[in-house]
Formats: sequence, structure tokens, C-alpha cells
Amino acid sequence: MQTLYRRLLGILPRIGVKVVDLGPGTALVFRRGERTAVPVGRGADLVTRGKGRYTVTEAGTDTWVVAHGSTERHPTTVPLGGTGARLLLDGAVPAEGEREFQLAASHHLCAQHVAALLELNGVNCVFDVGANSGQYGKGLRRFGYTGRIVSFEPVAATFAKLRRSAENDHDWQAYNFALGREEAVRSIHVDWKSMNSLLPPSEYGKERYRRFAKGRTEEIEIRRLDDVMQKALEGIDDPRPYLKMDTQGFDMEVFAGAGERISEFVGMQSEVAALQLYEGSPAMGKAIAAYEAAGFGVTGMYPVTRDPATGRVVEFDCVMVRADDGAGEVTGRAR
Repeated sequence: MQTLYRRLLGILPRIGVKVVDLGPGTALVFRRGERTAVPVGRGADLVTRGKGRYTVTEAGTDTWVVAHGSTERHPTTVPLGGTGARLLLDGAVPAEGEREFQLAASHHLCAQHVAALLELNGVNCVFDVGANSGQYGKGLRRFGYTGRIVSFEPVAATFAKLRRSAENDHDWQAYNFALGREEAVRSIHVDWKSMNSLLPPSEYGKERYRRFAKGRTEEIEIRRLDDVMQKALEGIDDPRPYLKMDTQGFDMEVFAGAGERISEFVGMQSEVAALQLYEGSPAMGKAIAAYEAAGFGVTGMYPVTRDPATGRVVEFDCVMVRADDGAGEVTGRAR
């Protein structure tokens, strides 16, 4: 036998009132438009306008992800160990997209790791060498770094983009020259997208990237890092600098140009090559050995690119901190 409540719900549409029944004792009544109820979880419903299609994916205890669109592809969530974090995937990652997925995840994890290191070590000035159009600096800001950024980009057209990236940031400086072992004016290969280099491509590099067969050269200025540090650090009490290098095979030349002042850096980051893209660029083992000899220890290695034919890593982002800093000392300096 129908209850009075149920009989009332049946009558309402006859007088122009629409009803969405949400279960025992609960209903939504309205007069215009359409409403759709989507079950979300135990005791929970999502009520939407219209008759759109939605998918609901559980993303942990009492947490759901609601997606609008086709119900044929359900998002999936993957727990990341015991951290409480979950990775949301738009369906399964196809086999042909695995390499791109891995590299994107690596880039994110590297940026997150660096942001944590900057905070832990009280870094208040990041030297961004090989800044391109400012991608690295923007990433630092997205991850919460608020200290000074000093970027170096020698190629004129790319520097114009960098300057626009930094122009509304009062503590982001941008310089239109390169850094190296000695002061000089040299030709750099340009029009290689983000891979402009002072070094010519290797045979492997020519096979890997068609862009290396084209391009032109541009005259640029090179200065030493130890000559520009004083100006870059002006106004900072107790400087705690971090050095990031991404110079397409020229990182060790930049490193050498710091001279004795490399000891002032609390951490560093260098793109090291497992496979040689540029003639004259150092092997990964040689580069890391030089950095370790200067007092740095590895905290993370993140793939930057892979060879599509073999899956081998071409370059890694190598993140390092002062190996002689004790954990207690570092934590004590964190801000």
C-alpha cells in the first residue's frame, strides 16, 4: 500500500511540479528545466541540471571524482603508496602513450622535489642558467617558491619571451647572455626550439632530431658565473643560492665558471647526458663525478627524454645538495 508521501509525489507532476525521487523520505521538487540524480556513494547523490551524462569514480574514503561526458570511458585512480595521494587517469594509459606519460610524471616529480629542497635548505636565490622562455621560473612560482630568481638566456628572440615572463615579478631578474668557463663572444646554434646549443650536434643527435639539420647561428656574449653573483645577490641577507643548469651540453662549462664560489651554493641541478646529443658534451658519469668532487650529493635523478626506438634515457635531470650539510643543520636553516 502506498504511503501518503508516495501518493503526493505521484500527484505533483499533474499540477506542473517536477519530482526527482532520491530515495526513502527524500525528493527534489522543482518547476522548470530538467534535473538528473547521479548516485555518488553510500547516502550521497549528485543532482545536476539537464540530462547530461556523468561518471563517478571513487578516489578514497568519502571522496569521489565526478566527470561530465561519455560514460564509456571511466576515469581510474591509482594510490601512490601510503602517502594518501592518488593519481587520476582519464581511462587507461595506452601503450603508445606510456613514454609521454612517464616523462610527464617525471617532470612533475622533479619540480615537486626541487621545491621541497629549496624550502628545506632555506634557498633564497635560484640561478636559472639556460632559462629559455621562463618555464623553469614559472614552475618554481607554481610550487610556492617566493625567493629571488636570476635567469640567463643568450638567444635574442627567446630572451624576449623570458623578459615577458618575468616582467611582472618584482624579484625575477633576466639577463641576455650565457654563462661559461671564460668571457667570450661565440656563435650559438639557434632555431632548434628549446635545444639551442653552443655545441654542434653529434651523429646520434642528428639521427634523433631532424631540427639539427637546419637552423642558423647567432653571436652571443658569455660571462663567468662568479663575476655576476655579487650583483645577483645584492640585498639578500645570508644568501642561500641554488644553481639550475640546462644548457644543452654546456653545463660543466657553466659550473667551471663559478670558480671557488661554487662552495656558496647549497644545491644544484644539471641536465646530464646518458646518450650524447652534442659533440664535446661530457658523459653523465664524468659530470656527476665533477659535481660530487665539489661537495654535492645526488638527491634525485629524473628522466628528461627517452630514445623512442630503444626506450633508453637520453638525459636526466640530476638534483643535488651539499653532501657535507648534516640533516640537523639543514633542518635548522629551513624557513
